[in-house]
Amino acid sequence: MKKNNKKNYCTFYLIRHGETEWNIKGIVQGQKDSPLTEQGINQAKKAARLFKKIKFDEIFSSDLLRAKRTAEIIVLEREMAVKTSKLLRERLLGRFQGKAVMTMREELKKQLEKKGKLTHEERFKFRLEDGFETDEEAMGRFITFLRETAMAYPQKKVLIVTHGGMMRIFLTHLGFTTYEELPPGSIENAGYIILECDGVDFFIKEVKGVNKK
Repeated sequence: MKKNNKKNYCTFYLIRHGETEWNIKGIVQGQKDSPLTEQGINQAKKAARLFKKIKFDEIFSSDLLRAKRTAEIIVLEREMAVKTSKLLRERLLGRFQGKAVMTMREELKKQLEKKGKLTHEERFKFRLEDGFETDEEAMGRFITFLRETAMAYPQKKVLIVTHGGMMRIFLTHLGFTTYEELPPGSIENAGYIILECDGVDFFIKEVKGVNKK
């Protein structure tokens, strides 16, 4: 990976939304929504304190309520508007959105086992069933957003509130980890990644709340 040019990079603070009611109930969210729990609100407030001294130039979030609400809490005292984008949404999980995680695992057991035997490149393109985004499709929109934003905000600091699934696939895609080392659920609510981007390449600086095996 090439050496980054300090004059051109944008610094991103990617953070997962706070805990939701469906998180604690074990329900698949995907692109459906559920409200933050009291714990989720407190996690967002803690993130606000953690990043209090960081002067963000722009704030973005997924347009899903759980991410937008988390972002609003984080920037409450900054008098900054939160800009939303569908490109930052969680991966689309088809007919299982709103259903129990265990139900999805049971009904897709054979497909999940098949996916687990594939190479990294094959997994990236694998579709569990119709109605699901592949990792490649999800990353296509996500990385497009990051690169375009980096080009628009050189030498700036940008906060982005997004989703655990997207952050997991992103880290795997960058080669920071593997699917085996970072299974679903490995990124904590309000876990974050700090990285730099010059509009093309990404340089990870810090991760927190990312639980590798």
